[in-house]
Amino acid sequence: MLQRCGWVNIDDPIYAEYHDTEWGVPEYDSRALWEKLMLDGFQAGLAWITILRKRETMRAAFDGFQPEIIARYTDADRERLLADPGIIRSKSKIEAAIGNARTYLDMRERGIDFSDHLWSFVGGAPIQNAWPSLKDTPTKTAESEALSKDLKKRGFKFVGPVIVYAFMQAVGMVNDHEPRCHRHEPVKRLVR
Repeated sequence: MLQRCGWVNIDDPIYAEYHDTEWGVPEYDSRALWEKLMLDGFQAGLAWITILRKRETMRAAFDGFQPEIIARYTDADRERLLADPGIIRSKSKIEAAIGNARTYLDMRERGIDFSDHLWSFVGGAPIQNAWPSLKDTPTKTAESEALSKDLKKRGFKFVGPVIVYAFMQAVGMVNDHEPRCHRHEPVKRLVR
């Protein structure tokens, strides 16, 4: 049997697949990073498996998480989203996604590449951790606190340091696969 990180519910194939193929793999595409940051914001107060189970429905409801479209959402779009049982129907999170799309576009218009900007908080390459177990893994770090502060200053919402650290783990800005995990070494070799 494969050794996985302690947070993975091996009885849930969605969780195991996410862990084995996606979590911790470095992502450099700006739009994909923005989507993942939005999904982490929607996860606040919920279990990540809830987001994984709703992710495809949320992608459809939010026009493929295209910031250019979301930034132009109207009151009718807000009502449509609030009425959709297939997504996280939180008014504040929906409003945050719309505002965050506008902030993302503002950064781009100012010549700031979202991916390069995010990755600058870890020196452009994944931080390689080797926490002995899940209980040793922090929920936030100096890097996630600095990135959270920067994003908030720019106008992003639902980007506290704990959410940002979960995001950094998910997109491979940090490799927090446990050393015993079968993905630790392969992910460690995934550098740009």
